[in-house]
Amino acid sequence: MKTELISFLLVTVLISGCETIAKSRANQLNYPDYAGAPIRSFWMPQLDGWTVVDDKLLVVRTNFNKEYLLKLAGYCPDLKFAFTIGVTSSTGTVDRFEKVVVGKDQCMISEIRPIDSARMKADQKKLNAKLAENKQQKSE
Repeated sequence: MKTELISFLLVTVLISGCETIAKSRANQLNYPDYAGAPIRSFWMPQLDGWTVVDDKLLVVRTNFNKEYLLKLAGYCPDLKFAFTIGVTSSTGTVDRFEKVVVGKDQCMISEIRPIDSARMKADQKKLNAKLAENKQQKSE
């Protein structure tokens, strides 16, 4: 019964999509800089999106427009090249005992940190305005 429940939940959170295309580091903020203190678990009835930060860090977005930085234990092969991922959960709750599923690989979650998305978006907006201003000054 438990295996069937986990399989069902895995299928419900499995999404298809493209990894966010990485911009140059100079024009993009770093998710870890906006991550709060580690938390024990979070509620994720649906996975709405994801962004690979590096081989061991993954940001997942829930259907409540919240983002969480997941640190993965060990190396997670093909994470950067995945077209689909899944996150296991126990009745919609993701904790450190769950896994990120990439193809045939299951990568253990070692840490969960909430992202301050509002502050990050505000800072990105300021950075974009500054970059646009610099570009305009160079063209003059």
